[in-house]
Amino acid sequence: MKLVLGYPPSANLYWRTVVPPGAKFANTYVSKEAKDYKRQVRIAAYEQGVRKPIAGRVFVAIELYPHRPQDWEKRARRDPMSWDDSVQCLDLDNARKVLYDALKGVAYADDAWIRRDAGERMEPDELGARVVVTIEPIVRSSPQPALFAEAVA
Repeated sequence: MKLVLGYPPSANLYWRTVVPPGAKFANTYVSKEAKDYKRQVRIAAYEQGVRKPIAGRVFVAIELYPHRPQDWEKRARRDPMSWDDSVQCLDLDNARKVLYDALKGVAYADDAWIRRDAGERMEPDELGARVVVTIEPIVRSSPQPALFAEAVA
């Protein structure tokens, strides 16, 4: 499954914590930005053909495309090999947590089923800020041989 989704909000905006007056404990909750992003992900996934989550283990790869600034050509002329390093972008871990949470129950049953992942920050392009997510089921062809070593010995 391959999905093109909107650019995720920062994990710093995803969670909110409030300590009610007189309370001994803080309450942490999902922010409005997080709820909006989750809704956008559900809608985009449905529009791209996702009807039910993959059951079981999955591999998830993300390609994070930051917004391309207006002066990108000037930056590229000045530093053709790494001009995009100066472009503001979420770090991969920050984007990954928010995205994996939003895809829970949509593309896979739970993010606990993610057994392998990969991420790459891409060069900004004319298509705008977004994240491209590829999700594949992980299927074992046979059980791990080590599980049966004692039985054979």
